[in-house]
Amino acid sequence: MSRKPKLTYFNGRGRMESVRWLLAAAGVEFEEEFLETREQYQKLIKDGALLFQQVPMVEIDGMKMVQTRAILNYIAWKHNLYGKDVKERALIDMYVEATMDLNEIIMHHPLQPPEAKAKHLATIIEKATTRYFPVYEKALKDHGQDFLVGNRFSRADVQLLETILMAEECKPDILSKFPVLQAFKARISNIPTIKKFLQPGSQRKPPLDVKLLPKVLSIFNIGNE
Repeated sequence: MSRKPKLTYFNGRGRMESVRWLLAAAGVEFEEEFLETREQYQKLIKDGALLFQQVPMVEIDGMKMVQTRAILNYIAWKHNLYGKDVKERALIDMYVEATMDLNEIIMHHPLQPPEAKAKHLATIIEKATTRYFPVYEKALKDHGQDFLVGNRFSRADVQLLETILMAEECKPDILSKFPVLQAFKARISNIPTIKKFLQPGSQRKPPLDVKLLPKVLSIFNIGNE
């Protein structure tokens, strides 16, 4: 029996959260090792476990994988969440790259100083509702299918749902003008593996608690170099 994938990161969302989502959507159980101290992180570097001296790291199929996109690509390919041909894969990649762009902006919202939060929130709402969500709304409406690409469940659906839910944490009614995306959200949320991941007690992480921030900064020596 193959070992469960092992995820090494701090105990929070960050760039590992999309990996957790994709593994969960694929029905893959995984283990997590949380970095609590800078010494743990430095030991990984000293031992040569981190190819580019950074996390996330996922140990899977005998590999110690780093670089978030490479990890996600591998999981999607391995679990048939990457389309049926190269054209579908290209479309999935385009959709995913866009959701990751929006995801990145949302991810940094808790890190904003108090005086910048309102402006940053306005940026999230503006980009989500004028640049990104209209594209997915139109794509789903135009082809009239349940999923973004090829009428089959893919990583594009998983990562769009993840980002929608993050955007709703910033503004609960952010989908008010997007009825097709509202239906998409309900539909994808009810896929059994995802429904399980959305339940309390799963390995899904909450929004970054600012109380955790000093520990994260200390682990990676951010702001002290």
